[in-house]
Amino acid sequence: MIRPLKKPKDDNEMTFWDHLDELRATLWHIIIAILITSILAFTFKEILFDRIILAPKSPDFITYRILCKIGAWLSLQSLCITPEKFELININLAGQFTSHMNISLITGLILAIPYALWELWRFIKPGLTPDEVMAARGGVIVTSILFLTGVLFSYFVVAPLMINFLGGYMVSASVSNQIALTSYVSAITMMTLLMGLLFELPVLVLFLTRIGILTPSFLRKYRKHTAIAILIISGIITPSPDIFSQLIVAVPLYALFEFSVAISSRIHKNKTLPAG
Repeated sequence: MIRPLKKPKDDNEMTFWDHLDELRATLWHIIIAILITSILAFTFKEILFDRIILAPKSPDFITYRILCKIGAWLSLQSLCITPEKFELININLAGQFTSHMNISLITGLILAIPYALWELWRFIKPGLTPDEVMAARGGVIVTSILFLTGVLFSYFVVAPLMINFLGGYMVSASVSNQIALTSYVSAITMMTLLMGLLFELPVLVLFLTRIGILTPSFLRKYRKHTAIAILIISGIITPSPDIFSQLIVAVPLYALFEFSVAISSRIHKNKTLPAG
């Protein structure tokens, strides 16, 4: 009896362990990139703190100057914000060094995000079909731009308004604000990272729509709820009760939601179109 010849193994076919080694190498490349950018951030301490992290508490910060000009143009004096002076203090022996390390690491992470996304894309690309590769073309650039836009929006809009409101908020004139450096740093960094992730909403909506979990009709159904939630959040972090200052935060966030709805609608429409 003649036995059939075994099909020769494709030299390009990777085993499970080959994929694991490739993933490990990708993660190491990302970690090294974050370490390099973090070390660079750590080196430029004066720029990192005096010109970036601590800048929003100064009355000369660019956001306050622009708001004052807009307020003068619209005759809205409430937009001319002068942040209340508050003292940053350090109460732990290693507090300033720890804050320096944390800020440097987070700055390195933010700066390395585009490279990290490119490395992850390079890892998953060989497992995709040509159509999937074509559909995801430019995804790394778009995702990076959305994240960095969220970071900049947080730093130049959300963070100054939050600092002005919370830094000057007093329950009594007999209680002065002396804010711990670690508290200030954690508030800035957490808000910045969260806003960066929030701006990835269109990418998340695109993915969930593609796999059938999310539909544009569902998003439209909760459009009013989303608008109310955004206004509430904007009202919490804006320093004054006038509607214009709330819209400064609310309009970009709602535009992001509508952009996500448009993406979901397009993806859903393409899925439902008959082939050919």
